[in-house]
Amino acid sequence: MCLAIPTQITELLPGEMAKVKVGNSNTFLTASLTLLPEEAKVGDYVIVHAGFAINIVPKDEATQTLTALKEFTDAAIA
Repeated sequence: MCLAIPTQITELLPGEMAKVKVGNSNTFLTASLTLLPEEAKVGDYVIVHAGFAINIVPKDEATQTLTALKEFTDAAIA
């Protein structure tokens, strides 16, 4: 099973690559933007699978997902 956590593009890099921030963490990854159907920009939220951004997610949807994941993890720890 794969859990898709929204990542936010923080920097566009050469070669259709981007630096992305994973959820609300301090974890950053490098992802390829080559599979996206449209051009992404800094601040966009994307779903990354196997190193490739595969979908741009609307900000409100990404925020709802990140909130739900935080609530889930907080409940699991309690």
